[in-house]
Amino acid sequence: MATISDVAALAGVSTATVSRALNGKSTVDPVLAERVARAVEELGYTPNGLARSLRRRETAVLALIISDVENPFFTAIARGVEDAAQAAGYSVMLCNSDENTAKERRYVEVAAQERLAGVIISPTTGDSDVRPLTAHRTPIVTVDRRLDSADCDAVLLDSRAAAREAVAHLAENGYERIGCIAGPPGVTTADDRLDGYRDGLRAAGRKYSAKLVRRCEFRETGGREAATRLLTRPDPPDALLVSSSTMSVGVLQALAELGRRAGRDVGIVSFDDAPWATLISPALTVVAQPAHAMGQLAARLLLDRIGDGSRATTTTTMAAQLIVRGSSAR
Repeated sequence: MATISDVAALAGVSTATVSRALNGKSTVDPVLAERVARAVEELGYTPNGLARSLRRRETAVLALIISDVENPFFTAIARGVEDAAQAAGYSVMLCNSDENTAKERRYVEVAAQERLAGVIISPTTGDSDVRPLTAHRTPIVTVDRRLDSADCDAVLLDSRAAAREAVAHLAENGYERIGCIAGPPGVTTADDRLDGYRDGLRAAGRKYSAKLVRRCEFRETGGREAATRLLTRPDPPDALLVSSSTMSVGVLQALAELGRRAGRDVGIVSFDDAPWATLISPALTVVAQPAHAMGQLAARLLLDRIGDGSRATTTTTMAAQLIVRGSSAR
């Protein structure tokens, strides 16, 4: 069985450099880190997680607590987390909270009791209870959503700016009554996107009307019901900003049931560039989020925090990209 010394010899670096590279330390020169990665793959080296756990009195496992594993956005985040964690010799325990605070709390308690090395969480609300983790001094990084109840590293998206840009795009294409299907109150990304929607209307000289807004869960059924209610009003919207791809599936179902077509009858812009977005006709205009990169960065920040818990916490805010396709064209 290959040892860390074998890896160091093949890569032409010290064992300390190998250790830092495997733990995802940002201080390692990228060229050296790549040499270490090639040596690890060539030798089939597996870090001794048990020995490391005994030294640190923790398990070489990270918990990832997300709200909906079926949502492609969170699936991509999970893949990014796992890619970075595996490269550093850590395993990932995936936990699906279902936007349920009680279920989320149980996963938090398990992570604390099992002395997992750290937790990445997309909290159900800004005040989600993570006290079991802070009591055990378990490192925490939030991804996609803010956590106001604890001081921790965060990887976020500028959802407000992205929503504002999406509304501006719809206004520039001549849509007058732009509606919004937003996520549930208290979810930071949902609130930010609704704020961005209002910003976009204001900038475009459109008046905000609560009658053109529906808030629901980030699920297909929520999107379908919200769209049906909006589009069967006496004065329905002629365009919709939809807060997630799972909601958009329901919105498209509602359009089909009502005999309306995206782009021709109702302009649609959706958050998340789902794999199916280009397979429908017309293709869906989307706000693409760098989900995989967000997951990778969250994992690297957590690994850095595990290595040095004394450094100041950071918040990294990434930008989304508006990808214009046929669903928002007249």
